[in-house]
Amino acid sequence: TEAIGLYNFGQSCCLNSLLQVFLMNLHFTRILRRITVPSSPAQRRSNVPYQMLLLLEKMQCGKCKAVGPTELACCLSEHRVELFVQHDAAQLFLTLWNLLKKQMKKPELVKELRDLYMICIQERVACQKCSFEVKSKSTMLTLPLPVLDANSHRLKTLEDCLQYFFHPEELTGQNMCFCQQCGRKTTFLQSMKLLHLPQTLTLHLKRFCFERSSRTHKLSHSLPFPQELDFRQVLTESQCQADDSEKATWQYELFAVVAHSGSASCGHYCAYIRSLTDCKWYCFNDSEVCQVSWDDVKCTYGRSNLYWRETAYLLFYMKKHPQ
Repeated sequence: TEAIGLYNFGQSCCLNSLLQVFLMNLHFTRILRRITVPSSPAQRRSNVPYQMLLLLEKMQCGKCKAVGPTELACCLSEHRVELFVQHDAAQLFLTLWNLLKKQMKKPELVKELRDLYMICIQERVACQKCSFEVKSKSTMLTLPLPVLDANSHRLKTLEDCLQYFFHPEELTGQNMCFCQQCGRKTTFLQSMKLLHLPQTLTLHLKRFCFERSSRTHKLSHSLPFPQELDFRQVLTESQCQADDSEKATWQYELFAVVAHSGSASCGHYCAYIRSLTDCKWYCFNDSEVCQVSWDDVKCTYGRSNLYWRETAYLLFYMKKHPQ
């Protein structure tokens, strides 16, 4: 009945934050509860979905304010997920999701997991000298959104980041492509169109960038994001290729924020999650869990003069009216 924390066993704040985002998502736990239990003890120890299910039951049945994800962590280490190191939340989220998908044996559960998280886009490159073009479909777990434009100018809002991500890019100079029809390298136009959005949409704010010195630098400037997001109002018709019934579901509410504080080389993660049962916001900071306000969540927008403060890194939105 209460939100339960996870003990930090040594630089596990990133893992703890992502686990809370997974396990507070009722749509995900409905899938998790229907997995096939592995037959042997060895298989159970190395099965990520099963160990995640055990952790969920431990959190729901225990009377402590926090529990230790030790068995799951040991399971992950068998799959080459390093322990006691600082992880990047976007990379670890992809790793966890791939392990879940790989080890869920029932095809219908794998399909449900894909439907829950996967984004589908159409990529198109077209020669600007002739009619030659190539189209391809691809799926993505997250939309990796730049927070700076091509001239290193700051993008001011999340909506600006989305519009910039889907804005066509001209491939000129060293980026020119070989055109089969022209028989030489020419200027191409590269563009993406949105085909399908999942029930739980993950947006990755690319706040870490490489400097010329090859050091990773964190971008801490303010970037507001809304509680409600309607893609029909954010993107143009030319940036979408979906029917009206699909677009009707493109209205989202913010579900969770994974925030990072500190620098690129030394930092800490925590998660702000809106409970789907009582609709209240909570901050999950390892073993400490407390109720917070929307104003507290807005503190993760970032500020340039507060370099070490929390900044949102992963945003999770949920459909308001799923099909």
